[in-house]
Amino acid sequence: MDIVHKIGRRKTAVARIYLSEGKGEIVVNNKDYKNYFTTGTLQYKVQQPLMLTENLESYDIKVNVYGGGVTGQAEAIRLAITRALVSINAEHRLILKPEGLLTRDPRMVERKKFGQKKARKKFQFSKR
Repeated sequence: MDIVHKIGRRKTAVARIYLSEGKGEIVVNNKDYKNYFTTGTLQYKVQQPLMLTENLESYDIKVNVYGGGVTGQAEAIRLAITRALVSINAEHRLILKPEGLLTRDPRMVERKKFGQKKARKKFQFSKR
């Protein structure tokens, strides 16, 4: 098997992953993913597609991720890993699709409007 290259995005975070056969090592920006993502929730998000398809120790994954915050980065990595697993084995799609892992989350931060404090802050209403 060759190296599979896929991209995942979430908000402004972009993750490029390189998946190859191995022992289950996940390296994010040249660090172990457990050092990069300190909370258990974020570590679970990165592992989730591998756990659902029972491939936790089948592949080595090298990740380059930039932009956004840590949660957006973890979810971008999750999407990229999911896409890579589906490209390797189409049967994984039946497991991952019902969990919602193949869907790119389209929500983005709304821009700030001029003359206002925030994006959704309405103008001051005046009856006169």
